[in-house]
Amino acid sequence: MVLVRQEIGDVLRDVRLQKAMTLRQVASKASVALGYLSEVERGQKEASSEILASVAEALDTPISAIMREVGDRLAVLEGVTPVVPDTLPDELVAEFDAGFAVR
Repeated sequence: MVLVRQEIGDVLRDVRLQKAMTLRQVASKASVALGYLSEVERGQKEASSEILASVAEALDTPISAIMREVGDRLAVLEGVTPVVPDTLPDELVAEFDAGFAVR
């Protein structure tokens, strides 16, 4: 069985290590108890949305990026092929084209 809390913990730990931060630094910055954050990272505790937002802010990473990575990892574990759009939104194309027009 796939546990979402385990994947959330793994992603939080990976992001923290990529940022070269200690558990103590993140816990302090996020105003979360060190032991609790450790349990969240190990997948032993469920983190509330408020805690996740606070930890994401302490990691200087958008919560959407964290949750996207969690979703991607869950998809792999479930054997689901992610759906990738085959077209770009018109506003993104227009922004891209505008960038070239300035040069």
